[in-house]
Amino acid sequence: MSGIIGKKIGMTSFFDASGKYIPCTVIEAGPCVVTQVKTNEKDGYTAVQLSFDEKKEKNTSSAMKGHFALAKTTPKRRVVEFRHFEEEKTLGETITVELFAEGDFVDVVGTSKGKGFQGVVKRHGFAGVGHANKSHGQHDRERAPGSLGASSDPSRVMKGMRMAGRMGGNRKKVQNLQVVKVMADKNVILVKGSVPGAKGSYLLIEK
Repeated sequence: MSGIIGKKIGMTSFFDASGKYIPCTVIEAGPCVVTQVKTNEKDGYTAVQLSFDEKKEKNTSSAMKGHFALAKTTPKRRVVEFRHFEEEKTLGETITVELFAEGDFVDVVGTSKGKGFQGVVKRHGFAGVGHANKSHGQHDRERAPGSLGASSDPSRVMKGMRMAGRMGGNRKKVQNLQVVKVMADKNVILVKGSVPGAKGSYLLIEK
């Protein structure tokens, strides 16, 4: 599967040729440098390793400096492997946003925004008791989770029980987003709809 590393810039709107209003996400996609080509003979699997976004040399370890030097490129912040790349790539080759064309459908992988420790109403959509349905004797329990299950048997909370906890910050994939515009001169693509992550977060765009 071919792909490229990108960075989320933000959201905007776009009007197509027919005048239809389309909400879009602006993604800086590449340029990415091929820093390693893995083969079945040497590594046991085939993959193309891409690197993206400049990084200062003083913040790069000696091992990674040597790794990037083999590809004759400067240190990069993000290094990702793409297995089963459709086209053969060579060490040091640059992949740009021109990998995509308008009308293509892509999958976008990102890390969702972290929301910290949340209760069951926000995390799982529990309705809560509310003032209208609050029964006699309840006090400050409008957003309580309620019963967690049986008591003496099985005497434990079952796995998968929806409870309060940390929300967000997970790897998410949004599939079949249409590429509505490619701006090769700016290394930017516009995809229809929203993608996971905050502004400035890294994304994987898979073709």
